[in-house]
Amino acid sequence: MRFSPAGDPGVPDSRSATRYLIWLAGRHKLLFGAGLVLGVIWLVAQALMPAAVGRAVDGLSRGDEGALVRWGLILLGLGVLQTVAGILRHQCAVRNWLAAAYRTVQLTVETANRLGAALPRRVATGEVVSIGTSDIDQIGHAIEITARGTGALVAIVTVAVILLDASVPLGLVVVLGVPVLMAVVGLLIRPLHRQQHAYRDAEGALTTRAGDIVSGLRVLRGVGGEAVLSGRYRSQSQALRAHGVRVARVQSLLEAAQVLLPGAFLVLVTWLGARFALAGQISAGQLVAFYGYTAFLVSPLRQLTETVDKVTRGHVAARRVVRLLRLEPDLRDPSCPVAVPDGPGELVDVESGVRVPAGRFTALAASTPEDAAAIVDRLGRYADSDATLHGVPLRELTLATVRERILVADNDARLFTGTLRAELDPRDEADSATLDGALRAASATDIVEALPDGLDSPVAERGREFSGGQQQRLRLARALVADPETLLLVEPTSAVDAHTEARIAGRLGAARAGRTTLACTTSPLLLGQADHVIFVEDGKVVAEGRHAELYETEPRYRAMVSRGEN
Repeated sequence: MRFSPAGDPGVPDSRSATRYLIWLAGRHKLLFGAGLVLGVIWLVAQALMPAAVGRAVDGLSRGDEGALVRWGLILLGLGVLQTVAGILRHQCAVRNWLAAAYRTVQLTVETANRLGAALPRRVATGEVVSIGTSDIDQIGHAIEITARGTGALVAIVTVAVILLDASVPLGLVVVLGVPVLMAVVGLLIRPLHRQQHAYRDAEGALTTRAGDIVSGLRVLRGVGGEAVLSGRYRSQSQALRAHGVRVARVQSLLEAAQVLLPGAFLVLVTWLGARFALAGQISAGQLVAFYGYTAFLVSPLRQLTETVDKVTRGHVAARRVVRLLRLEPDLRDPSCPVAVPDGPGELVDVESGVRVPAGRFTALAASTPEDAAAIVDRLGRYADSDATLHGVPLRELTLATVRERILVADNDARLFTGTLRAELDPRDEADSATLDGALRAASATDIVEALPDGLDSPVAERGREFSGGQQQRLRLARALVADPETLLLVEPTSAVDAHTEARIAGRLGAARAGRTTLACTTSPLLLGQADHVIFVEDGKVVAEGRHAELYETEPRYRAMVSRGEN
């Protein structure tokens, strides 16, 4: 598996978070390199300002007006250079942040599409949500901070060289003191990393639980389980709060260290510089420069500690992303896919013996819903099997070909946010007659007529403004608008009343004329309208024929359809 299924050449395998961050940074080498160069120029220009001020003070003390003017102009030039470099560096930083964050979003979406139906089984909902709401920020900051961190490191080296040239003891204080400060900060990074990892796990789990509660709120209220689930959520939320407090405790120590340690370092260097100036070892201008250096060093030292902090956070987030990217789908395209004849063909599930004739409306009545779902999964190639289309095994076709020719429409499908027209016709290819015909066949015209703007009315998240029966009819209409060569329906009328079901049963066959349709149902109304009925028990075909024939000749079929009533 590669980081970019879409095909960025040279993308490394998804083996580590560190390699992932390096790959993100390397995708825009020019922009990332420009950010590094500008970050160095920005901070080095600041680092040279105390030297210019010190030389100007020395010139003033000697009465050399020319030196004062010269170094004053150099100071002005450094200020302009710092300003321009700072503006451009910030622009590069924002672009690098956006490039890293939103490329991560793209890869996550591509991976979700690649995993398909396997995604809910392999990854919790909260895990995916947390990537889009939290992890992309941390990854973006980890890429963006590198320019400032590199500039800070080069600026500290520059200051150390200048100080060593002016005074070896003071230079050694800087050269030796900075690594000591970073080592002290490093002691806080490991526990921070560990606490952030635990917090991120707890956050994803809580988001998943919240999604489960919201999606099942109606059922919870119906069975009286709302208080129990809210209590569990409250308990888990408090555990997350405790994780957050632990993270904040370590974070606060790190923030305090970013202020205290550079401040103490500033006091030490200033004290030493003052003693050397009184002893005549350095000039007044050098003392002013030394003070300026120490005051300046507060900024790059904080930049370095911030870099360590943000890179650590980004590494934690990248580990999460990489874990998702490494997941593989349950099904893969064959290495040498074969062609399949055009037009509707017989669809066969070898395991159960179900044969769906081409171009006809077939009903499948299974003794248990699980058997019907398993058969549809095999016929739609959501599970690996020996199922065939036109006599060609589905596993020898590409998944794109199977999805294009066979559409599975079950009650797990969702309605999405947007206009109802876009929801029913996502590709924007159907004309008004097609939409009207699909709505009529699904007995859903009354739903549209009741909306203030008809098909242009907005649909809320998951279509929550519609009842269960209305959602089922709209999902059926969407499947009919798609007009696939083969349509597999799973309990398409289980949530509607008998009168509506009768209308759908009477219109569905005509709406799918010339196309292959399989409806998994035990409804006598749908079974009675089917051209052919297949009765499955214990996962195997035990009888076939018209509904009336099976009802008269097969007692087990009659008992199932009549719910045991004679």
